[in-house]
Amino acid sequence: MDSIKALEKIKELSEILRYHNKKYYIDDSPEIEDFEYDALMRQLEDLENQFPEHKREDSPTQMVGGAALKLFTPVTHSVKMESLQDVFNFDELRSFAEKIDTSKTKFSVEPKIDGLSVSLEYSNGLFFRGSTRGDGITGEDVTANLLMIKSIPKVIPFEGELEVRGEVYMPKESFMRLVERQELMGETPAKNPRNAAAGSLRQKNSKITAERDLDIFLFNIQRIKGKGFKTHIESLDFIKSLGFHTLPSYLACENIEQVIDEIKRIGDERGNLSYDIDGAVIKVDNLEYRNELGSTAKYPKWAAAYKYPPEEKETVLKRIEIAVGRTGALTPTAEFDPIQLAGTTVSRATLHNEDFITSKGIAIGDTIVVRKAGDIIPEVLSVSKHCGADVYQMPTVCPSCNSPVFREEGEAVIRCTNAECPAQALRHLIHFTSRDAMDIEGLGPAVLEQLVDARIISKIDDIYSIQAQQISALERLGEKSAENLINAINKSKENDLSKLIFAFGIRHIGSKAAKLISEHFGDIDAVMNASIEDFEAIEGFGGILAESAAEFFSLEESKNMIERLKNYGLNMKSLKEIQDDRFQGRTFVLTGTLPTYSRKEASDIIEKFGGKVSSSVSKKTSFVLAGEEAGSKLDKANTLGVPVIDEIQFNEMIK
Repeated sequence: MDSIKALEKIKELSEILRYHNKKYYIDDSPEIEDFEYDALMRQLEDLENQFPEHKREDSPTQMVGGAALKLFTPVTHSVKMESLQDVFNFDELRSFAEKIDTSKTKFSVEPKIDGLSVSLEYSNGLFFRGSTRGDGITGEDVTANLLMIKSIPKVIPFEGELEVRGEVYMPKESFMRLVERQELMGETPAKNPRNAAAGSLRQKNSKITAERDLDIFLFNIQRIKGKGFKTHIESLDFIKSLGFHTLPSYLACENIEQVIDEIKRIGDERGNLSYDIDGAVIKVDNLEYRNELGSTAKYPKWAAAYKYPPEEKETVLKRIEIAVGRTGALTPTAEFDPIQLAGTTVSRATLHNEDFITSKGIAIGDTIVVRKAGDIIPEVLSVSKHCGADVYQMPTVCPSCNSPVFREEGEAVIRCTNAECPAQALRHLIHFTSRDAMDIEGLGPAVLEQLVDARIISKIDDIYSIQAQQISALERLGEKSAENLINAINKSKENDLSKLIFAFGIRHIGSKAAKLISEHFGDIDAVMNASIEDFEAIEGFGGILAESAAEFFSLEESKNMIERLKNYGLNMKSLKEIQDDRFQGRTFVLTGTLPTYSRKEASDIIEKFGGKVSSSVSKKTSFVLAGEEAGSKLDKANTLGVPVIDEIQFNEMIK
């Protein structure tokens, strides 16, 4: 390859890697597996080594992949939180070891937890701040969310200054519960525990973090005042004695062959672990020698991460099971001869949708290749041997209720047409009672499942006919629980119409769209009598939203259900309070963090005075209300000449 072609390829790979860095580190929504990302990174490194004149300081090979989100207060790390250089086989590991003088040090070996790297800071024994790695130099202050992790000590028996680094992770069992809950709610399930942990820790609402059952392993002292150590192993023993949840195994090895034996042992055990690991970390144990070795721009020269290769196995596809989700989506699952993957027995894997099956040419009886995505969720990769049978065809009727199914243009999903399909009942009930919908406290998935199994309820309006004695008769629920639940059910009758509309689970209609419908029409009768054109007249509504809403409210089943809910005494009107109309006809855009108001509080105030809140700045924007860390919206407002106000000016306007 000549220099010009190499430059073009380097630019192409850099752009691809920056995109996937954002998806992985910032969006917590990766689109490729780790080994695919690693292969791209290795290809770029090789080209930069061959053509060093094209190597840039901002190359993905020179930078930690993350960045601090503007959602949180930035934290500048006093000690850089470095990344690790990856090795993919034992020859590469031996090459790394050749640069280390083993007369000066041993090696430490420990599992590489697949989670989100964080720093915990203590002063005089008290935990006062926790932050994410970010780009290694600047992270995000997530102290409030870290306080929700039970295994993080809030007080330690050490009076000096201490900063420790660890990995927040989601246990496999907790991850599977989360995925099950997300699937029940018709949400896109988390791809792997690492991304589930990262998304859970970056919640603005700490209560959501608390619900996600996160945990942490501490693996390094970043800085300490008041005590010194000679080796890394000593430092781990020390923080363990303080009550920190340290790595479950860490071993000092005399030479690289002992290191390799320990890596193999960890690899053999990883399928039995309750948490996800994606490799093993090898470090120089002598801390003084670490300082002598130093670091590159991206990673320390005294450590490496051995990455376990993804395990793939062949098996024979026996049948395809079709599950029906809350939104009526039909999801195919492969059932095959059991195989061992990452230490566990696997006999089922997702097939995603009809297009996936067609593109792979999958037929029952084929020999298929299966792997565990992120070592957790089994997935079918390809067909290694076709049996000669026809490619599997998705059913034309719902396997649960025999109603016709349909596939909308531009969508990959096939759906059941029956809104009262039994397979969707529990999922509808869970959505209806959820926080953003009717918010019936205590009526969660487990209790709903008991009520459905006991045939006390089967559809959403049945909730309002439940009797206290029916609840108290259920397992693990007594008279007090029954009383609290009945009170919560009755309280939900007073909710704003917008919450009820969202609770119906209408396709494409989220909480914001439900609020627009409620405020535009005012009551349920006006909503039910509205045409597609009436819905399209709502500012911010498009054709898809209008069509979906009009279709739902025109159905006879919907009308009957709403009539039954009316008879149970549910509020059917918008409760939007207009204090006066001083902001009538004016549109506000909020950006940055306000000193005293949350965004919701500021938005509610604006709407009470007849104004509207938009998510984007345009020439039609009346005011941009800006707080700290205001970003591109503020820049655009200044460019367009839109008036920018702060919270003090806003308070003057609402006096």
